[in-house]
Amino acid sequence: MVTKAKEKTGRWWSTAAAGAGVIALCYGFARYAYGPFVPRFSATFGLTPVSVGVLGGLSTAGYGLGLLVSPKTSARSARGTVLLAGAAATAGLALMALAPNVAVFGAGIVIAGGSAGLVSPGVAQVIGETVGRRVRARAQTWANTGTGLGLAASAFTPLLVFGWPAIWATFAVLGGVLTLIAWRALPRTEPAEVVTGSARGVLPLVLNSVLIGVTSAPYWTFSSSRLTESGLSPAAATWCWFAIGVAGLLGGSAGRVAERIGLRPTNLATWTLAAAGIVLLALPDPGLPAALVSSALFGVTYLALTGLCILWASRVFPARPARGVTWSFLGLGAGQTAASPLAGAAASAIGLAAVFGLTGLVALLAWTQLHPRAAPPSAGRAPGGS
Repeated sequence: MVTKAKEKTGRWWSTAAAGAGVIALCYGFARYAYGPFVPRFSATFGLTPVSVGVLGGLSTAGYGLGLLVSPKTSARSARGTVLLAGAAATAGLALMALAPNVAVFGAGIVIAGGSAGLVSPGVAQVIGETVGRRVRARAQTWANTGTGLGLAASAFTPLLVFGWPAIWATFAVLGGVLTLIAWRALPRTEPAEVVTGSARGVLPLVLNSVLIGVTSAPYWTFSSSRLTESGLSPAAATWCWFAIGVAGLLGGSAGRVAERIGLRPTNLATWTLAAAGIVLLALPDPGLPAALVSSALFGVTYLALTGLCILWASRVFPARPARGVTWSFLGLGAGQTAASPLAGAAASAIGLAAVFGLTGLVALLAWTQLHPRAAPPSAGRAPGGS
């Protein structure tokens, strides 16, 4: 047992790195890279704003389907679920690159979006099964920073002179490479036990996740527009997107901090920084320095908060982390889906600056977690589901 524990502790970094690579593929390339390329897609397929919205909705639909499927596939094989996610991302990106028409392009978006729904629960389950308890929190949050890595890697690709199909084909090739690396590096897992029990304790987790979705959606959707209307150039906006990704890599340290001071204090401190970063875009003239600080704060806190959700989910469902992550990320997706159109409508009425000011205030609702019933469970206490 001692030898096994040492093995679990010693190899956590390779498991986390392989998981981060597939997460970078599924989120950074297959899901989030769509937005910056909308003008190019529109020119190729003659898309109207409504069509662009429909295609974005297809990505969200695929994401939701992946989340719903992932607990069952993760129970059969957590490692297989991660590899399936990588294969889906690669196939979706390739289909988009080769699409002769918008219908095939849309099918590729659904498949690529589904990969993002599969990967986070799968990676969480792999780490939960194969990494020692002492370093598990660090492994979970560092793996989750793969999203930031993918965002940083794809940030400047819209500025390349190559046509978008060539860029998307390159993404697909990288996807194949990352999936192969994961196949070689991820430890093999056994089918998980069938776990029954109540979902007691999951509601605070879901509410926290919904709040992440509600407060992040305006930033993902309208931050570039806000920077443009304040006078910054498209190149400056690209640097801000890059800052989100690079700073997001620091979000992996949230697991270590949570080990030292506790999950609730870490979560609340991160929420406070997130509110500060969002509010910076409410300034009348943020300028490039404030915009970069805002982007960096958003990147690090978004990745930290989603990583902390994975730790929270693992405490609610210690034997089946994938189930808890699915609940959490469904809440996040629901919050984003509801908040994007609401933020757009509010922007038409009161302006984007006011929208970001209000969003920052909404983020402070996280301080209701000072109440024990809204707080995450402490280490070693599983409220249910195990």
